[in-house]
Amino acid sequence: MALVVQKYGGSSVADSAKLRQVAQRIGETSKKGYQVLVVVSAMGDTTDELIKMAYQVTEQPENREMDVLLSTGELISSTLLTMALSSLGYKAISLSGAQAGIQTDSNHNSARIISVGPKRIYDELQKGNIVIVAGFQGINSGMDTTTLGRGGSDTTAVALAASLGAEECQIYTDVEGIHAADPRVVPGAVKLEEIGYDEMLEMASSGARVMHSRAVELGELYEIPILVASSFSSTPGTIIRKERAMEVRNRIRGIAHDTNVARVTIQGVPDKPGNAAKILEPLAKAKVSVDTIILNASAEKIVDFTFTVSRNDLDKAKTIMTSMIDSLGAREVVTDSSLAKVSIIGTGMQNTPGYAALMFRTLYDENINIQLISTSEIKITCIINEQDAEHAVRALYKSFESEITKRIKT
Repeated sequence: MALVVQKYGGSSVADSAKLRQVAQRIGETSKKGYQVLVVVSAMGDTTDELIKMAYQVTEQPENREMDVLLSTGELISSTLLTMALSSLGYKAISLSGAQAGIQTDSNHNSARIISVGPKRIYDELQKGNIVIVAGFQGINSGMDTTTLGRGGSDTTAVALAASLGAEECQIYTDVEGIHAADPRVVPGAVKLEEIGYDEMLEMASSGARVMHSRAVELGELYEIPILVASSFSSTPGTIIRKERAMEVRNRIRGIAHDTNVARVTIQGVPDKPGNAAKILEPLAKAKVSVDTIILNASAEKIVDFTFTVSRNDLDKAKTIMTSMIDSLGAREVVTDSSLAKVSIIGTGMQNTPGYAALMFRTLYDENINIQLISTSEIKITCIINEQDAEHAVRALYKSFESEITKRIKT
């Protein structure tokens, strides 16, 4: 009997009525002869509410206790969904991340999955149960609860699908699939029928919030097809899988944007070997992820070293860099948290002339200033003012719409 893994996001299980609807959908899948493993997120805004409550009782909640607190959101939704299934006559059981065998490292609030020991899940499936697993969580070697960070339930679902040999991982959310641009910003943005792992990774890392990059990475590593679809309709979604067509390349897949961007510039750094490592190593040790890196050299052998981080990491990055001013021989640290990035994404763009020129011309025509630029084989990203982000996305979508449509129709 084939196994299907389904994941339902917070908006899909936001209240009792939606929980019952999800239970009916799961039951219909079971009736088709599948074994069903379901991963659920916390209901609606539960996680945000729990975070708010924590800061109402203390200014600095401990990471370990925050993980225990936040993990309860998924436990609530998983048990309620199990009850809803039972009321419909289905055999079901809920499991925490620990009970599901999800072993993680000890990095509280953003733990990584080390291994999955799914024996308990196997046993329950063999008993004929639909298994409901609380997403976003696991357990470390010290038997402490950990949480996986943003997108953690997606990661849980794909990890379980890989470990259990599922034929597909289905991610159900409040959108009908992956669109070529955020449909809230570009009404009418086309929905993609399928997208390759690499392009989806770039979309996710560039701000597309439908799927988290860690889940896509796992899908690619274990070649698990991932369906992204709406939990509120039967409209076909988007399949994320290995790119099939060898010749359908060099065309734009989509436009992504992200407003969670801050810039850090260390001004007046002596241009000598080792300083870049001195700057980046303490950030890595503090688990601050660095994105775009720009080095501006001058004739006087003095450089400005600029990089971007998420806004949540800005204070930490600034503190670390300020403490290093003297050892680097630099002048000062300057930051800006009012930025955004906008990206065009498509396989093989770097080998085809014209895409960068059209992107820059479009932004120029809209009087949008580009502050930083970074490129990869399948992505061109511009750092701009946050207030210009949505305007830039709409303008770029209009400029590249014909290319996006060609890619879909090919």
